[in-house]
Amino acid sequence: MRILGIETSCDETGIAIYDDVDGMVANLVYSQVDIHAEFGGVVPELASRDHIRKTLPLIQQAMLESSSNPTAIDAIAYTAGPGLVGALMVGACTAKSLAMAWDIPSVGVHHMEGHLLAPLLADHPPDYPFIALLVSGGHTLLLQCHTFGEYELLGESVDDAAGEAFDKVAKMLGLPYPGGPAIQKLAVDGNPQRFQFPRPMTDRPGYQFSFSGLKTFTMNTLADIEAPNDQDRADIAFAFQDAVADTVRIKCRRAIENTGIRRLILAGGVSANTHLRQRLATLEADVHYPALSLCTDNGAMIAFAGFERLRHGHTEDHAVIVRPRWPMSELIPPQSI
Repeated sequence: MRILGIETSCDETGIAIYDDVDGMVANLVYSQVDIHAEFGGVVPELASRDHIRKTLPLIQQAMLESSSNPTAIDAIAYTAGPGLVGALMVGACTAKSLAMAWDIPSVGVHHMEGHLLAPLLADHPPDYPFIALLVSGGHTLLLQCHTFGEYELLGESVDDAAGEAFDKVAKMLGLPYPGGPAIQKLAVDGNPQRFQFPRPMTDRPGYQFSFSGLKTFTMNTLADIEAPNDQDRADIAFAFQDAVADTVRIKCRRAIENTGIRRLILAGGVSANTHLRQRLATLEADVHYPALSLCTDNGAMIAFAGFERLRHGHTEDHAVIVRPRWPMSELIPPQSI
């Protein structure tokens, strides 16, 4: 089975083709970072317009690179949500139109299920069950994954997602968008001993996250320094990054100890953070990550998630339906399809 995957939920246009025999035969990503950088964040209207401009050319390029013609494509998977509604509509309309023209099925995929399954594209993927930590610009989720499609939500952020907090703190420090890579680069020169930021919600039971308070703590720390210089900003960047990584580590350790599951996967854009990976490596668990190219939004994870959905019997008509807000708790298990 050969699946065309289309990802347009935010500011990356991702197109990929997955084959259950040959693997990922094409994987292309066009990033809009340069377009949105001057605004300090994603502008939804600009994102939608750029998806319109890039989606079809990237599909043509992927078909060429994989030596595929329309008759070789068995189905199309696209991101149906969550995400920016205009951006989602571009991918959904493209997928449904091509599926009707080529007379093949199409399947809408949950964006975070795509991230969750990205580590399974590795040469040695983890077996179910496992604990999954999904950390991105829009979500921070801790899940217990029993088998494909059966995910139990353990905890999530009650306010900002981890990636969103990185972006906002980066702006406070005068760093460019996106904030995650910029903070990681600056933190390399930081003094680990100078500042100690709090670990939010780790002093209470459960698995919920909160990162909004770390933004306030960062702002107050900056305000206490008269004319902060580059070293001050580096020290603050290290303290903030370490607080996020350690908070996540504590919650993951708690989930591992309470469930008895010693396999952990880390996925989403923030999973590319080196310091976070180092923190999680200290856990008494088998930790799995996606390839760095699959941490941020991409079509490969959508193509693979679509393949898994179709393989487990998922079917849908050609109606164009997107869900900008789509809790993973509302994701339909395969046996209920």
